[in-house]
Amino acid sequence: MSITPFQALGCPLDGTPLHCHSSAWRCASGHSFDIASQGYTNLLPVQNKRSRDPGDSKEMIAARRRFLTAGFYQPIAAAVSRAVLADLPARAGGSCLDAGCGEGYYLRQLTAAVPEAQTLALLGLDISKWAVLSAAKQDRRVNWVVGSNANLPVLPGTLDRVLCMFGFPVYPEFARVLKPGGRLLQVDAGPDHLRELREIIYPSLKPERTTELPTPAGFSRLPAETVRFSIELTSAEQIADLLTMTPHLYRAKAEGRAEAAALTALSLSVDVRLTCFEQEPG
Repeated sequence: MSITPFQALGCPLDGTPLHCHSSAWRCASGHSFDIASQGYTNLLPVQNKRSRDPGDSKEMIAARRRFLTAGFYQPIAAAVSRAVLADLPARAGGSCLDAGCGEGYYLRQLTAAVPEAQTLALLGLDISKWAVLSAAKQDRRVNWVVGSNANLPVLPGTLDRVLCMFGFPVYPEFARVLKPGGRLLQVDAGPDHLRELREIIYPSLKPERTTELPTPAGFSRLPAETVRFSIELTSAEQIADLLTMTPHLYRAKAEGRAEAAALTALSLSVDVRLTCFEQEPG
């Protein structure tokens, strides 16, 4: 197998191609973006930030790294890796963006699943600098960038696959950067995902959306996959890490968080939907 950094980046200020010159990416207009010593590049212009430090905090990223490295979501990663690699020509090479990559767990799992003859160019993007910093420290073979799904710093029609894992899909941008026939793989929580934890931290659960995602403009739908399994958390630390890495940390009231903090073991249902859309020729 050959894992390489994805190179077809676009300037976040004017969309023109970026070229790597030793320790910086530069475009023909003269815009320059330094490559940090840890190996990532910040391609999120300050005028596109909604806050001083957008995205997941340093603490959330550390919790996610501990939880995912322990292997609790490995069946999700395996299903995603199979979907990414399905129908990719073995010797022609391919390219994949994880749009909202967090600390890089799913791309690292993908690299381990790539067949010997396959070449794959990888790009991990997240709006959180702490996420990208953590990812870059763990695998230098991937191109890691701080950026936004709302304005992907990627040239049009250059990607075979885009992943959106529990994230914020921006379908027009995903359509713009995918090649004709390229695929968007979207993972979302199903109705029973972490139900046991939600029953503890919320007074009552809202009715879950049961209809499937609408097909975005410019895409056709391929068969979806539901991934369901159970996990056993065996310490207060594991429970705290899970709560910290999810939006439930902020949505739950203090009483609910206190109930979760008192637990030392928890059996949980994992229920996610892997939806696949294919870019239509056009």
